[in-house]
Amino acid sequence: MSTLESIAADAIYHPAHLDDRAAMRALRAAIAAHPTADLGPEGRAAFDELIGRTPPAEGVTHAAGTLGGVSGWWCRPANHRAGTAILYLHGGAYGLGSARAYRNFAGQIAARAQVAAFVADYALAPERPFPAAVEDAEAAYRALADSGMARIGIVGDSAGGGLALVTAARMSSATRAGGVRPAAVVAMSPWTDLALTGQSYATRAQHDPLLTREALDHARRRYLVEADIKDERASPLYGDVADLPPVLLHVGEDEILLDDARRFAQRLKHAGSLGELHVWQDMVHVFPANVALLHAARAALDNIGEFLRHNLGSHSPATCVTCTHGDPQ
Repeated sequence: MSTLESIAADAIYHPAHLDDRAAMRALRAAIAAHPTADLGPEGRAAFDELIGRTPPAEGVTHAAGTLGGVSGWWCRPANHRAGTAILYLHGGAYGLGSARAYRNFAGQIAARAQVAAFVADYALAPERPFPAAVEDAEAAYRALADSGMARIGIVGDSAGGGLALVTAARMSSATRAGGVRPAAVVAMSPWTDLALTGQSYATRAQHDPLLTREALDHARRRYLVEADIKDERASPLYGDVADLPPVLLHVGEDEILLDDARRFAQRLKHAGSLGELHVWQDMVHVFPANVALLHAARAALDNIGEFLRHNLGSHSPATCVTCTHGDPQ
């Protein structure tokens, strides 16, 4: 994988692995046998049960915790590096998902990155609508920095991928005069445009077995209420990307959010920011969670782990804002 030493906004395309073709047919058949996912509060239990099927990574321990008043779960590899951490922001269209359900998936990334990860239980709509999720993500990030983490990566999927990009941009801007700026951000199948203007909402609609434009429209209304759909705190596609740290994007070719990732990569290119986009043939929304089933999922997670190790690796007082080390507790 490129170490992002040069701008790479053109997608790196991954043809479907032979072993994944049969697996994807079976996965699509299983999805088709169930009703369309409910992205509202009624769908929370089913969503948690589904994402919770991701197997735990070997050597990773899990423990409940709190950062900045935000509850969540720590995922700690046995060999995690001191002074570094990942803030993981889960998916679920801003109305679903929990840190407990996501701990195994986040643990898979933490193990590959060799970095402890905190999965935040940020605010969910409609109980706590926008901008509460942004405020919680920022509070958790600041608490990580205050605890002595000198290198912090932000990782997320789906809505959490969009939130990761928002948080990275806001924390990069806020810490220009001091503090800990994000070192890297990873977004899997990110929802970057709550205005829902990407062409792939139409061109990939017949290929995406998980998401529909109608379902996302309902989800954004619950989340935003009367807020601007192009507010950069909700739709990072319309925000300032010039100050972002290196960004890694992974997306399935068969999902309606394909253009949310593609267009964000183009914005990075035009701003002169470091970014790398990977598009995976035949893959669906947040396919890396299917690590037990798909070769592509394991390959994508390995790529993410390499990216995070590179960007959260060794550092010196000359290259970081603060070098107060400490193992996250």
